[in-house]
Amino acid sequence: MNDTADALALVARGAESIVKPEELKQRLASGRPLRVKAGFDPTAPDLHLGHTVLLNKMRQFQDLGHQVIFLIGDFTGMIGDPSGKNATRKPLTREDVARNAETYAEQVFKVLDRERTELRFNSEWFDRMSAADMIRLAAQHTVARMLERDDFSKRFAGQQPIAIHEFLYPLVQGYDSVALKADVELGGTDQTFNLLMGRTLQAHYGQAPQIVLTMPLLEGLDGVNKMSKSLDNYIGINEPAIDMVSKTMKIDDTLMWRWIELLSFDISLAELAQLRSDVASGAVHPRDIKLRLARELAARFHNAAEAEQAIAGWQAVVRGAAEGQLDLLPLHELTVPAEGLRIGALLSLAGLASSNSEATRKLRERAVRVDGELIEDPQILFNAGFEGLLQIGKRNFARVRLRS
Repeated sequence: MNDTADALALVARGAESIVKPEELKQRLASGRPLRVKAGFDPTAPDLHLGHTVLLNKMRQFQDLGHQVIFLIGDFTGMIGDPSGKNATRKPLTREDVARNAETYAEQVFKVLDRERTELRFNSEWFDRMSAADMIRLAAQHTVARMLERDDFSKRFAGQQPIAIHEFLYPLVQGYDSVALKADVELGGTDQTFNLLMGRTLQAHYGQAPQIVLTMPLLEGLDGVNKMSKSLDNYIGINEPAIDMVSKTMKIDDTLMWRWIELLSFDISLAELAQLRSDVASGAVHPRDIKLRLARELAARFHNAAEAEQAIAGWQAVVRGAAEGQLDLLPLHELTVPAEGLRIGALLSLAGLASSNSEATRKLRERAVRVDGELIEDPQILFNAGFEGLLQIGKRNFARVRLRS
């Protein structure tokens, strides 16, 4: 893809905003490989699909022939990014950062081309900075400007503490763009203030200010909150292929379109528009499109063979296949008390119902099955040693083994 308009359309796909899109168009038309940066703080070592929204955009730039810089903020990780937080984030130790950073490369190259990725750590330049250098950097911004940032202003108005070192975080992230001579910086919408700081500092240091491209935060399985491990609404990129497939198939039809726009490489925007039209007319069932997305994701993070096996396992459950085929599903071990668990609590523990009350409602709706058998009695007990398939409806299921 050499046409500038096509290239711009590709990198703009799913973007929340582009600061100076005309400048981006000019740089894409220049024929010069652009330096495209995205920073990641190693606060947690395991990535989920929400993290891959930025990685996908980086890969698109790579496919256009540009130089991608995957920056691990090992120095900034020791400050603690306050973005989107209403309290000071606990900084990581250097040991924490080093341990978490080790696992990043193993995961990101499931999306990025290793040969065309520049892997950097911002301690490379900040460890060489003197205290005087840091003071000169801090002099480039005022407290008033820092308080324009939404999370800082809210904490200040609410008389919540803001540590001085937190004001350094946007400056440090902005200076990364100076050190790397970035043409483009990618980030989530919650990083906008920090990304714009890069433009300000680059201009101060005599560089052409970077284009800022922000991506939205991907909604998780619940379709409401951003994907997060703490909310248990995520798909980890190291999860088994069958989990990727079964979880993807549970998302609602509205969320499916958003996931395709932000996560798919195989479905172009033109085809996406056609698929929407086909679904609206009844020519295509949403399930078939969702299955295509599930296959793509499972193949990307595993391989085509594992993806097909995972789909076979999912279909075995949906179609009520023989027990031998259900062995394709992952087995989740759950700990239960000595007295056992009633069916509602078990469904909740297995993640099939958000609460005991929801599970009870599903029982009344005759939507609960255990090993294919309809369950209506809310008093039925399950004890350690039980192994079987729990289902709510056709597509919400879990194969479990109970232990004390």
